[in-house]
Amino acid sequence: MSTKTAPVRVRDSETTDDVSPEKPWLVIVWNDPINLMPYVTWVLQKLFGYPKHKAEKLMLDVHHKGKAVVSSGAKEKAELDCFRLHGYGLWATMSKSE
Repeated sequence: MSTKTAPVRVRDSETTDDVSPEKPWLVIVWNDPINLMPYVTWVLQKLFGYPKHKAEKLMLDVHHKGKAVVSSGAKEKAELDCFRLHGYGLWATMSKSE
């Protein structure tokens, strides 16, 4: 009868398990002199499914503060969100969160 022993797990002292999650990308809508406030609210509701009160709050941030973060996530999602916002004539950029 042969007995098998389980392998012993040896931890290498030089490696670290400090794996931080990827920081999300932010999609920012900027104030512009062209689009009316109700239109910006409508676009945010249509593209992101935000309820009217949230879309209006974001629109007011754009209007009063000059910009608002309207979505965040992986780089590919942020690129798509920017592309879609541009399709509706809004000024949008993306930035890596800090």
